[in-house]
Parts: sequence; C-alpha cells; structure tokens
Amino acid sequence: MLTVYVALGANLAAPKDQLDQACQALKSLASDGQVSVSPYYQSAPMGDVPQPDYLNGVARFQTMLAPLALLDALQAIENEQGRVRQVRWGARTLDLDLLLYGDWQLDIPRLKVPHYGMKSRSFVLIPLYDLSPDLILPCGTPLASLISPELKSQVQQLALDH
Repeated sequence: MLTVYVALGANLAAPKDQLDQACQALKSLASDGQVSVSPYYQSAPMGDVPQPDYLNGVARFQTMLAPLALLDALQAIENEQGRVRQVRWGARTLDLDLLLYGDWQLDIPRLKVPHYGMKSRSFVLIPLYDLSPDLILPCGTPLASLISPELKSQVQQLALDH
C-alpha cells in the first residue's frame, strides 16, 4: 500500500461541485476509503487559451492500485464527469493528475511520476504543502524549500467547505 497525491483542477460546470464529486469518487480508489483533501485555491489558467480561472486542490490517500491502473481509474473519473480532451491546457470540467506515487520515480510513455510540472506550479505546491508540510519529494527536495511568499501570492485560498 502506497500513499499517493493527486492534483485536482476544474474551471467548467460548477468547479467546486466537480472537485467535491471527484473527491468522493477517489474514496473508491483508497485502500481504506479515506481521502484527505487540501483547501481549494483559485488560480489563473496556464497557456494562452482564454478561459475562466481554475479551482485547484490536492488529495492524498493510500492505494494498492499499480501506477497505470491508478492512472486509468483517474481518467475514468474525469470522463464520468464530462472531461473532453480537445485543446491542450484548455478549459475542463475536471483534471486529475497523479503527482506522487509513494517515493517512486517513473517515466514511461503514459505516465511520469513525480508529475513533470509540479515543482513549478503554485496551484499544486501550495495545496500539497497544506496536506504534507514535511514531505520530502522522491528527488530528495524538501517540499517546504519550494514554498515562498511569491509562490503563495500566485494563488488565492477560498474559504469553501468540502
């Protein structure tokens, strides 16, 4: 059984509801049915595609699923919630990215873990830090060393119950 971290993102079709529904679905992937979820944050979209701001968070749970089985399950949740993959970095009902799979480092055609962009994305690092401030990344970098006041200013925590 490994502890995994999954980034949550949505900016279409009631984003908070999308994230809440995804967190409920993630419970079915957790070995003990328990999922810890960070506060949600609002952040500007990446890329040049005009779209609404995102609502983001991170979920943590333990699972017995192998990495690709977990990826398939995450993509099935996205699809069930109306995810359509048309434009890279475009608007979406739900985006679930596998950030960390225990302390594994994996680079295969369908999956790179740790997630390739996590160290540079405030909307990932800040909620990840909320869940696990003492986390050491698989590369040996303490998560806390990546958190700066400038990074924190890039996202806005929302006082939302979930």
